Amino acid sequence: MENDKNRKILQQLHDEINKIKSVDDQGAGLLRDLDADIRALLERSGEEPIEVHPAIFQRLGQVVDHFEATHPEFTTLISELLTALSGAGV
Repeated sequence: MENDKNRKILQQLHDEINKIKSVDDQGAGLLRDLDADIRALLERSGEEPIEVHPAIFQRLGQVVDHFEATHPEFTTLISELLTALSGAGV
C-alpha cells in the first residue's frame, strides 16, 4: 500500500462508518464487519507489502452495493480504496 494515501483513505472510511446512524440490520452488519477490516488494515499499514484477504474485497463490494444510493460519499471513498489496493497489486 502507498502508506500515507491509503492510510488516509482507511481513516476517512473509519470516520464515515462512525457517522452513519440509521441503517437496516444488513447494513449495520456490513458496517460492523467493514470497520473491523479497516481497523486491521490500519494496524498493518506499516507493513510492506500488506496482504488483503479476498473476503475484504468481497465485503467492500457488498457495502458499495448496499450504500451507494443512500451514502454516495462513503461509497466513493470505498471505490478509492479499491482502486488504490488494485494499483498496489493487492
